[in-house]
Amino acid sequence: MVDTKTPGDKTLSVPTKTLTLKPRVETGTVRQSFSHGRTKQVVVEKRGKRRVGGDAPATETHAPEPVAAKPAPTAKPPLSRPAATPGAARSGSGVVLRTLTEDERSARASALADAKVREVEERRLAEEEAKRRASREGIEQAEREAAEARRKAEEERHRLEEEAKRKAEVEAKKRFGEAEAKTATAATTPAPAAARPAAARPAGARPATAAVPPARAPGVAADGSDEDEGPRQVRRGPGGAVRAVTPPKTTHKPGPQKERGRLTLVTALNADDVRERSIASFRRRTQRLKGHAANEPKEKLIREVVIPEAITIQELANRMSERAVDVIRLLMKQGAMHKITDVIDADTAQLITEEMGHSVKRVAASDVEEGLFDVVDDSTDTEPRSPVVTVMGHVDHGKTSLLDALRHANVVSGEAGGITQHIGAYQVTSPESGKKITFIDTPGHAAFTAMRARGAKVTDIVILVVAADDGVMPQTVEAINHAKAAKVPMIVAINKIDKPDAKPERVRTELLQHEVQVESFGGEVVDVEVSAKNKTNLDKLLEMIALQAELLDLKTNSERPAEGTVIEAKLDRGRGPVATVLVQRGTLKVGDIIVAGAEMGRVRALISDQGENLDEAGPSVPVEVLGFNGPPEAGDRLAVVENEARARQVTSYRAHQKRENAAASISGMRGSLEQMMSQLKTAGRKEFPLIVKADVQGSLEAILGSLEKLGTDEVAARILHAGVGGISESDVTLAEGFNAAIIGFSVRANKEAAAAAKRNGIEIRYYNIIYDLVDDIKKAMSGLLAPTLRETMLGNAQILEVFNISKVGKVAGCRVTDGTVERGANVRLIRDNVVVHEGKLSTLKRFKDEVKEVQSGQECGMAFENYGDMRVGDVIECYRVETIQRSL
Repeated sequence: MVDTKTPGDKTLSVPTKTLTLKPRVETGTVRQSFSHGRTKQVVVEKRGKRRVGGDAPATETHAPEPVAAKPAPTAKPPLSRPAATPGAARSGSGVVLRTLTEDERSARASALADAKVREVEERRLAEEEAKRRASREGIEQAEREAAEARRKAEEERHRLEEEAKRKAEVEAKKRFGEAEAKTATAATTPAPAAARPAAARPAGARPATAAVPPARAPGVAADGSDEDEGPRQVRRGPGGAVRAVTPPKTTHKPGPQKERGRLTLVTALNADDVRERSIASFRRRTQRLKGHAANEPKEKLIREVVIPEAITIQELANRMSERAVDVIRLLMKQGAMHKITDVIDADTAQLITEEMGHSVKRVAASDVEEGLFDVVDDSTDTEPRSPVVTVMGHVDHGKTSLLDALRHANVVSGEAGGITQHIGAYQVTSPESGKKITFIDTPGHAAFTAMRARGAKVTDIVILVVAADDGVMPQTVEAINHAKAAKVPMIVAINKIDKPDAKPERVRTELLQHEVQVESFGGEVVDVEVSAKNKTNLDKLLEMIALQAELLDLKTNSERPAEGTVIEAKLDRGRGPVATVLVQRGTLKVGDIIVAGAEMGRVRALISDQGENLDEAGPSVPVEVLGFNGPPEAGDRLAVVENEARARQVTSYRAHQKRENAAASISGMRGSLEQMMSQLKTAGRKEFPLIVKADVQGSLEAILGSLEKLGTDEVAARILHAGVGGISESDVTLAEGFNAAIIGFSVRANKEAAAAAKRNGIEIRYYNIIYDLVDDIKKAMSGLLAPTLRETMLGNAQILEVFNISKVGKVAGCRVTDGTVERGANVRLIRDNVVVHEGKLSTLKRFKDEVKEVQSGQECGMAFENYGDMRVGDVIECYRVETIQRSL
């Protein structure tokens, strides 16, 4: 403390303090604005002018660091000010200040020296800032000029493109007319600049609006401060003072344009520190491009639409490349309401397709079979083939015996009942010419009509065998009709000429009734008299066959894929499905993929009629084929296909058709009025359920045909299941469910099936001869027929008197007018020629005795069962009802 005396002898204590130079500072606040509406309040300083050493010029300085948020305290003026002369007092003041000490003077000089150093540094920084500002303004001016040049170049390019577009439109109008001008110029119109993908720009390029940061020394910010301190702005405040302001933060970072594209693992690893485009930004850009492309008119695509027999609306729309809702809209205009999954027919689909401007190609499901058979062979490399000869005729006329004599075999001994019940195919070598002849033996029984028809379809020559002692029979006439339908030449073999009652001339005469005229009668049909038992004229028969085959000139190409016909099929327990096939065209080889009916397979083995294994079978060669998935039906045509996919396609179509036909036959689909009436008639008929198993398809076919013919309007055979092979447990289970009988033709039940049938009481009938089977089924079905009731008239009586007897009732006294009256017989009470009652006679008395019958002319007493309204003069008619059993 320093004591200072005043003129009034008062003492004033003034505190002593080290004197320093403090700048005069004015503070204020500035509000900064950021993105997303954020703001910040900062404190700024304004420094006043300072004069050092009298009238020295003032200098502008910058605060080295940002001012803290807390306001700085206002500097207090010193309590004493040095006077010009030591010991002098301020005018008008009563306070006398003391003189500065030496230490105070030295401190003040040091402060002045430090201020001069800071002033020099601030002047240097201001000059550097001016240089950087000038450099930045030059760079910005260059960028503005470059952007203006690019804008002018872009405008020029747009002008040239518009001019080229107008020229193209004018040229298109001249060539194609007004309607096609837009389509012709659409391809020449370039995409707008805004729609170009950013990836099309060269790497490192940036937009014209991007700011180029000025070049600066490393570690120095734009305002001259260190980079670690953050970016600053230098602003000149009121009064000319310079102040430092913290600029608002922005999301834009100056630098090279970032690369565009999707974020992948490779780009993420190679991206270094470059920030990739966000997914949201990429989606927005894609949507903009899609919206721009959607505004451009799309060219209509005209397609050839393949339409099957039935197609769904969804599939039709997909084939036309149209929206399904448009198809439904067209159907609604035609008055049809449909869903997208509905199936429409081919005609409706064609109408819709043509309405939408597309062309139509109609196909059918059966097109999958195109190219399987009857393909025209343009090859000239043909060679002669063996003739196929079918032996036909009536049963027991010696067909199989004749073939055995030719083949030196004994097939007859293996046939049950002495008749042929299977179709067979054999190959015989002619001893004279050495050429092979293929024979097909057909059964002669009436049930095997389908076999005979099948044999006539595949043959080249028909041999009609007629017994000389029997003449022309019904199956002989049927064979003649089959041969005429097949349009093949016929040779008549008159067999059994060794018998004493043989009359060949009668056979030739009877053939004339059926328009068959032999050569001996001036016709064209060759006839040979043979004896299979004595082997007479067999060589002549073979010679006639060879001559006829030579006239036919049979040739074929054996190098093409094989085609043939299934003669017979069976299910062998050891070998599986086995089919006897006659190859008609091409060569069938082991390993070929084959199709026959609804069955397919790969040829595993080929076995000849002599039991030999063959590697291949040429034209006109009958073989047994192993390898089918299931036994095909007799008469199915066989073809070799290129792959299994084609085989599955064909067999699936045929199996579908087979199921549809079976379902239609079972359910009895709606048809004509006549068909509906016939169904009503047969609705109440009785059915005889059966399960039929046979050894081969041909026999099964003949059995089913015979059973079908047995049916009438009252009773019919119902075939629950029919198949080839032995009787299994599943057959017994099915028969138990429907209480059916099981028929086995030349097959037997296995041990398990026989035990199950015995346990469940199922009857299994075995047959080897077809007519025995048909006769038994006929008798069993006849038992289902309702018996016939027939009335036999006994006599008439007239009522003379009616008596009322207690405990008995009314009794009529009658006289028998004609015939006899029997007790217990049926009676009718006739009054005025009208029947008023029908019943039975309960009492018949002669006087007081009960009698069995009363003769004509006698009187008797009669009483009816449960009836008493009898009157005098009524007539009683007595008759007996007889039951007669019917048969099919």
